[in-house]
Formats: sequence, C-alpha cells, structure tokens
Amino acid sequence: MDFLGVGQSLTGRRWAGPGVDVQRAGEAMAQQTRIPAAVCQVLARRGVPAHEADGFLTPQLKDLLPDPRRMKDMEAAAARFLHAAQRRERIAVFADYDVDGGSSAALLLVWLRQMGLQATLYVPDRIDEGYGPNDEAMAGLARDHDLIICVDCGTLSHGPIAAAKGADVVVLDHHLGGETLPECVAVVNPNRQDEDGELGYFCAAGVVFLMLVEARRQMRERSMGTGPDLMAMLDLVALATVADVAPLIGANRALVRQGLKVMGARQRPGLVALADVSRMDSAPATYHLGFMLGPRVNAGGRIGKADLGARLLSTDDPAEAASIAERLDQLNTERRDIENAVRAAAMEQAEERGFDAPLVWAAGEGWHPGVVGIVASRLKEATGRPAVVIGLDGDEGKGSGRSVTGIDLGASIQRVAAEELLIKGGGHKMAAGLTVARDQLEPAMARLSELLEKQGAGDLGPADLKLDGALMPKAATVELIEQVEQAGPFGAGAAAPRYAFPDLQVRFAKRVGESHLKLSLTDGMGGGIDAICFGAFDTALGPRLMEHGGARFHFAGRLEVNTWGGRQNPQLRLEDAVPA
Repeated sequence: MDFLGVGQSLTGRRWAGPGVDVQRAGEAMAQQTRIPAAVCQVLARRGVPAHEADGFLTPQLKDLLPDPRRMKDMEAAAARFLHAAQRRERIAVFADYDVDGGSSAALLLVWLRQMGLQATLYVPDRIDEGYGPNDEAMAGLARDHDLIICVDCGTLSHGPIAAAKGADVVVLDHHLGGETLPECVAVVNPNRQDEDGELGYFCAAGVVFLMLVEARRQMRERSMGTGPDLMAMLDLVALATVADVAPLIGANRALVRQGLKVMGARQRPGLVALADVSRMDSAPATYHLGFMLGPRVNAGGRIGKADLGARLLSTDDPAEAASIAERLDQLNTERRDIENAVRAAAMEQAEERGFDAPLVWAAGEGWHPGVVGIVASRLKEATGRPAVVIGLDGDEGKGSGRSVTGIDLGASIQRVAAEELLIKGGGHKMAAGLTVARDQLEPAMARLSELLEKQGAGDLGPADLKLDGALMPKAATVELIEQVEQAGPFGAGAAAPRYAFPDLQVRFAKRVGESHLKLSLTDGMGGGIDAICFGAFDTALGPRLMEHGGARFHFAGRLEVNTWGGRQNPQLRLEDAVPA
C-alpha cells in the first residue's frame, strides 16, 4: 500500500512504508529491551532479532573481523611482506589513484615507516597511463625494487605483472577477477572467481588491513613482537570503505564505527588538514567521509597529480599535509566546474537516446576522464538505470559506469571486453571502467545494453522511496537523531532511516549555489523544521518548491544534526515531496 497515499511523487517515485511485520517486530523489541522505540524500528527493518539488538548496536571488531586466512593467498602475501620488511628489501607500492587506492597505499607506507622502512609510492596518471599496472611502469619498478605490492588494482594485470622481471609481486585487490590470475607470489582478493564471495564486501583498504592483521599474527608466532598499532590505522580503512561505497555490513560496520572514533582524535596530519580545509565543524560521520573528505582526496587522481591523495594520507609532516590539503581543495573546486559542464552535455545526449533503455549512456569529445565516473553516477541517480559516460580522445574513449542495486555492471563490462568489443574493461557490481575504440563505440554499448537487459535493467522504473514512518516537526529532535544513529553507521547496503513529514507549508525557500535549495517548513501549529535539498534543481523538486504559492506538501528525507555557530539543530535532508 502506498505510504500517505503517494503513488507518484515529484521525483516519480512511490512512497513505501514499513510493513506490518516490521512495525510489530519493532514494537516487540522495544517492549523486550530498553532500546528506544525509534531505534527498534530501524533494527527491525534491518532484520535484527531482539536478542541480537545490543550486540548490533555495539559492533566489536574482535567479534566481526574474519580470520584473514579465509582468503586465498593471504598467508603467502603476509609472509612475503614480512620477509621484505625483516630483510629491509626495497619495496614499491603501486596504487590506484582513488580514495581506496590512496588509503590502501597509506596503510602500507605508514606501517613500513613505523618499522623504520621507506617504501616507494607509484600512482599511475589517469590520462597518460590509465587504470592499473602497465608494462613500462612495472618493468621500471622491478629494476630498482625487490617487492612490488599492487593495491586496489592488479587482479587482471597479467602482462604488466609478467613485465616486472626480477621482482616479486603481491596483489591486494577487491575488483572482479577473471578466469585466470596473473603469475605472482599472491593475489589476495575476496572477489577472485575461486572465492566464495562471503567477504566480497571489503574494499581494497579492508583487504590490506586484513593482510596487516595476518602479518601481526605471523610476527607473534615468530616472536618478532606485534608491530605497529593497527587500531590507530582504522581511520584510513573507514575513509576508504565509505568513499568507495563498500556496503556497511559485517565487519565493515565495526571498521567504520571504530575508524570514525580514531579520526575524531585528530592524530593523522593529513586527515586533520583535510578536515580543516573542508571546514568540518563537528565530529566525523559517514557523510563527511563520503561527501567532504573523499571527493577532495579523489580530486588529485581525477584532474591533478595522481599521487597527492596517497601522499596526504601517509605523511607525518603537518606542514606538508596542510600544503597538499590546500591543493586538493583547489582541485576539487576545479573538478566541480568541469563536472557541471560535462553533466549538462551528457544529460542532454542521454535524454535524446531515451531514459527508458536498459543502459543510459553518453560520449563526448574531450570529456575529462577524471569526471566521467561522477557524471555516470548523476545519470544513474536521475534515471534509476545503469549508466556509462565516455570521454573521447583520438581513436579511443575512456569511460566509467555506475550501476543500480541488483544489476551487475562489472561482470557485463568484463564480458563485452572478453568479446573484444572493448579494448579493456572491468570493475565490480556497482562500478566499472572501460576503454573502447571510437569505431566500436555504438556496437559495444548496444551489446552492453543487451547484457544488462537480460539482468532485468530494462524493466526498472524509479525505485520506491522506502520510509520508516511519519513524524511531525516537534518530534524531530536532536535526541531522537542521536538515538537513531546508534543503529549506524549508515551508507551503502545500510540505508539511513527516512521519514515523511506530512502536510507542511514552505515558510521560506532560497536557492543555494548552482542547484541546491534551502527551506524552512512549518506545520502551522508552532512546529517547524529546516531542510536542505541537494541537487534540487536537477529534478522537479527545485522549481516546484521554489514556486510553492503557499501550497501544502508531504516531505520525505533523512534527519541529521546541523551544527552552526556552536548550536545544534535538527535538519531534514530533503529527498522527495508531493503536494498534500
């Protein structure tokens, strides 16, 4: 049944409320425990039984972290890493240029530095070298190093790893594996085809952390001590997990929860500088990692110098950290300008092709490879379909894709690459990259669309907006929000609770920046709440609410605490609305 009778909102979605069984389970849990009712409703929606509620609210790493040896090649990887550290061999870390790659590299660089070793960092240039290891870089590193560790890349790099003659190679990755693995000391990857997939939710930094946990076990076994404090490194794991949109399930919940506490202690110079330049004025939360810190770390790899992110996260020099953070902040501003231009052109082109196809795609001359992934995300959000955006340059195009729940884009792109319609391509279920010859663009996209249609992508409409209940403004207190946060952290795979606020009037509306909308809402009986709607003018929400004419609306979104001038107030992060 439609919640509040909303079958089609201003964004084209049906509102779906909690089922009767979820409501009853939440009420029963509240009676059996001392947990607030609002929290019980969230736990019931997540399928948490009453007897497990306390444990769920206080996730402990010791209970949730899997034995690293459950992953194939893990013991061999940790043993080779320790051997190199003990013998003081020359070690190079080859990292991807995004947040996950930078965080993964920083974990290794910091660990080695605390053991008295300086490793070489190598991050390929997105435009000149593309994603992952390449023959020239690997051969060059092999000439001067004994061990090369590839993080957040390498699983499909058979040729480049073979080119690393004279050096051993270890791969720590999470991207979808192929039928064969490159020949090297170890490929640790929960998404290898010969893994059971149970640990496939880890990002690369999570895999690196597990390798360091296994290294610690081997050190104790050999009476070598325990090595650096791994718990102090969880801020890096949390940043990568959230920014790489890894699902916040299993051990990831505990890693992020503990990592946020570590980050709040402000001990890592790079993250302190980044938080300051981002003007963070409250304790770190998943929102800050995903939307403030992550994009700035990514900005170097997108349009600047590829290694800036990893250097920032691994430095122990506050002055260097401040300088790099300032540069990344500038690059992020430039990135937004480039993104806005590409997004407008891509949206227009994709709309001409039709938003109801199994695949929504666009390709343009000179579109910057550093922003095509973000623009693909925007297309996906606007259409509810898998999206690919490609920048053309010369005879080739480099693109990035983003998918929706239930559609495995990475596997389909890998299939098209295996059929030689793409020069190369791969990734995971929700995100993937590709390189395509210009003259193969149309047939490649047609084949990809065909594969996605077989998965049901052509039948998708706007996803229902799932709501946890209805609230009046006076009930939306800071205390309620803090109670609900106990069931977090929220993010991918663990959606934050969403609430409807029925029958409110717009008291004040103001456009903010390019496309955002700031609102003040009232129930006409003394109750009110402020709201912010990001990207409002990219949808029907912005124009309709700006020209409200005194009409009443039902509003829906997530609650958050807004800190301003030292004061805390509840705020609705508005996602949808419909005339009441």
